[in-house]
Amino acid sequence: MKHQIRIALLLCLGILWLAPAQAADSGFQAALASPDRPAEDKARDAARKPAETVEFLGIESGMTVVDVLAGGGWFTEVLSGAVGPKGKVISQAGPRMLQMQGGAAAEAARKRAARLGNVEVSFENVDALGINATADAAVTAMNLHDVFNFGGEEAALNFMKGVFAALRPGGVFGVIDHVGIAGQNNNDLHRIEPAIAKRLLEAAGFTIEAESDLLANPEDNHTLGIRDASLERRSDQFLFRARKPAGG
Repeated sequence: MKHQIRIALLLCLGILWLAPAQAADSGFQAALASPDRPAEDKARDAARKPAETVEFLGIESGMTVVDVLAGGGWFTEVLSGAVGPKGKVISQAGPRMLQMQGGAAAEAARKRAARLGNVEVSFENVDALGINATADAAVTAMNLHDVFNFGGEEAALNFMKGVFAALRPGGVFGVIDHVGIAGQNNNDLHRIEPAIAKRLLEAAGFTIEAESDLLANPEDNHTLGIRDASLERRSDQFLFRARKPAGG
């Protein structure tokens, strides 16, 4: 009898343990499917695999996450659903967005944040967010190539160091970008060699914990610009999970 009671208690505890995770997952899926989410964002999900990417990076409900150089906000919206109402997303758009499209881009970012409720938009550079060592995670998607190709090594390293400073010890940094290869004009193609991204991450103090082929496309031969129509917005992309050391 005691054995049966013990088993019943363990089963109940297991159910209680799983319930929050299941609720968080269902909340995330509901956010991705929300009728309020832009149709053009949903159309990109098949290629960008939001749920799988979030799982790989270990982003969970309740976290504070920075969308670094958030651009049009596709990732901002994904992260908003992933962290849920108890979490927070800082959509770091950068100062240049204030001048883009005559201010319309910045206004669109503000409206998205207001609709989502758990998003704060910042038009500061990442090293001026004022959140020193408090963010649980950060993500930057399709940005590092421009920072490196047009700003150079020093600018790219300073960019990485800004993210490093924003993260708490043990925090995660997800880096996604278009794969470039040596010998190609990656400036014009808007690509970057994965080895360069790794070198910059490590120079900034990160440990590269894992890499994934989730976003790989073997049909991309890396000689075309990422906007080439034949790629159909499915360039070969690398996905790294880097971590700020616990003692960092």
